[in-house]
Amino acid sequence: MEEITMNNQITDQNKSVYKTENQGRKGLVAGLTVALALVVLTAAIFLVQNNKKRLQEASIFENQKTELAMQLNQRDSIINEWVLAFNEIESDIKKITERENMLSIQSMDPEITQDKKNEIMKEIQIIRELIEQNKKKITSLNSQLRSSGIKIASLQARVDTLDAHIALRDKDMAALKTELIDRNFEIGQLNEKVGTMEIAVAEKESKITQQTDEMNTAYVVSGTYKDLKEKGLLIKEGGVLGLGRKESLQENFNNDNLFTQIDITETLTIPVNSKDAKLVTEHPANSYALIKDNEDKIAYIEIKDPATFWKISKYAVVEVRN
Repeated sequence: MEEITMNNQITDQNKSVYKTENQGRKGLVAGLTVALALVVLTAAIFLVQNNKKRLQEASIFENQKTELAMQLNQRDSIINEWVLAFNEIESDIKKITERENMLSIQSMDPEITQDKKNEIMKEIQIIRELIEQNKKKITSLNSQLRSSGIKIASLQARVDTLDAHIALRDKDMAALKTELIDRNFEIGQLNEKVGTMEIAVAEKESKITQQTDEMNTAYVVSGTYKDLKEKGLLIKEGGVLGLGRKESLQENFNNDNLFTQIDITETLTIPVNSKDAKLVTEHPANSYALIKDNEDKIAYIEIKDPATFWKISKYAVVEVRN
């Protein structure tokens, strides 16, 4: 009995131990499960946070990439605008140089007229305005280069070159304008001298013309002896007892309104229209001829050699007899 009782006690103890061990294993499993769950949860949280961070970093990177692309596009756009501005300025400089060369050739003309000089001065003003416009463009480009923060040595060098070219063209235009003004002063002095010379020449020509007119001027009068005597032009000299006296021209006569003034280079005939006529004044016989009409009247005196006819006297007194 005691043995059976002891066996039962042992069995109960074994059961109790088994039960205790079984409960311990269950607790351990539960603990491990909880721990594993915590690990999984922690890993999940870590992964979520890490993935969120990566997404944020990716978003930041994408934004930076977009911003950089925008900056690059903006920079390219600015550079393209600069290149266009460079090309415009270079084209203007070419035009300025061509017009300057043309003006230089025109201004070298020694016989430049006032109208031509005015045209050149207007052209210089147009070029100077074009130069000023391009100066402003270059100043604006320099300002844009400084404010943009873009540092490209080749662009700055190009701007500096354009600036130098514009400055040279401006200097040349100023020199050309000064030269024209100086030449205008010299031309003014020359014109003044020429004007003085022209006045002197005109005076000489006037004097020569007057002398020529005087040399070519002659005086003609015709009439009967009675008419000529009454006018105080003729007298009779010589002869004996009133016979054989010869008509001659009165000295110191008054020729006002008595003679007809003629140009010996144009007047080659002296009208007579009388039966008979003679020259009282002395003229070489071979220098003239008495020309008759159909009625056997003397129509006129023909001056065949004006220089010889008027050589002795510039007065021709014709005595006619009806």
